[in-house]
Amino acid sequence: MGRSRRWKLGVCSGTHVLHDGMVDMLYPLLPLLAQAFGLSYSEVGLIRAANKAAMALFQLPIGLLSERFGERILLAAGTACAGIAYLFLGFSSSYLSIIGFLFLAGCGNAVQHPLCSAIVSNAYADGSRRGALGTYNFAGDVGKLVFASATSFLIGIGISWDVPVQITGAIGIGVAVMVLVLLGSSSASVRTESETSVKSATRSTGWGIHDRIGFSALCGIAVLDSSTRTGFLTFVAFLMIAKGVPEGWAVSATVMVFAGGMVGKLACGLLADKFGVIRTVVLTEIATGVGILLTLVLPNLAAFFLLPFIGVALNGTSSVLYGTIGDLVESDRQGRAFGLFYTLGSICGILAPWGYGFLGDTIGIPETIGIVGCAIFLTIPLCLILRSSIGETKAATSG
Repeated sequence: MGRSRRWKLGVCSGTHVLHDGMVDMLYPLLPLLAQAFGLSYSEVGLIRAANKAAMALFQLPIGLLSERFGERILLAAGTACAGIAYLFLGFSSSYLSIIGFLFLAGCGNAVQHPLCSAIVSNAYADGSRRGALGTYNFAGDVGKLVFASATSFLIGIGISWDVPVQITGAIGIGVAVMVLVLLGSSSASVRTESETSVKSATRSTGWGIHDRIGFSALCGIAVLDSSTRTGFLTFVAFLMIAKGVPEGWAVSATVMVFAGGMVGKLACGLLADKFGVIRTVVLTEIATGVGILLTLVLPNLAAFFLLPFIGVALNGTSSVLYGTIGDLVESDRQGRAFGLFYTLGSICGILAPWGYGFLGDTIGIPETIGIVGCAIFLTIPLCLILRSSIGETKAATSG
């Protein structure tokens, strides 16, 4: 059992490396695309929103379909779709074609989070769930750091933006084949007829949510957290340029954030298992808000080198939130619960870049980043509601 679940965690983590890398390697490309196509801040936000729009549309249906067909085929097919979309994205010559291919890539990227999170959450349902999901999320930030760093490096040495995109597309197709082979028929994510018949008698009804108030509070925290993360990452390079940081450094601003986020994803999941969910979330959200606001008042290089520390808190909170779903939802309904959870995050990924981009065009980037930093403090009242729900759920489980 221990070896089997470690194998599932390894496969899911490897897939997470690719998908998160594909999605977030776009951040260092945004200033170049803005220059190449003469884009406004709101149009830059729409580039980021196109990928998230597809994820918002398909993550919940994928979670529902996985209950019937299993995760293996869906995960491989979605990965292949994203890889093919990136190959064609590299040949784009217009703003509209970039939007279209990123939407198609988002359709493929939509499969990974709900399916892999459910696999890991169910495999580690014995109390080490947050640590396992923290490891899984850590892998995602490794992908963000590696792909974004490689993209920034290639751009820095004069390589055209389409080359790293096409290379990533080819990698995506290869990983899709590997997922299909490595998960194989022995994976617990594949449901046999006998398993289905045995589980049908005990299958949960509806959404399987233990505490709707607690789950709603958890989703509310995730909405604010995701909006802050997406908004800040989309425009942090523009903020660094506005503060006078050299453009070659500014395009690597997201890499700096991802470097800290890689540590935060792993550390925060483990800290929540040891010190508690609410304490960890409150601490990371306050640190995120304070860190973002400090970038506005610090000198340019000091603000630039603060970015990894912001990344620890900015990206680390999600590990804690994902692990809490298993406390509030039945195990055989976690696929759809994760699908809903990630769909809400993707909706924020649509609205936040566009909305903050509109504000950037209207009032300026520094003022917009200030609003981003203040908004995260709205999570604190929701944490108080979630604390009560988690306590009641644990008491019911013990009883």
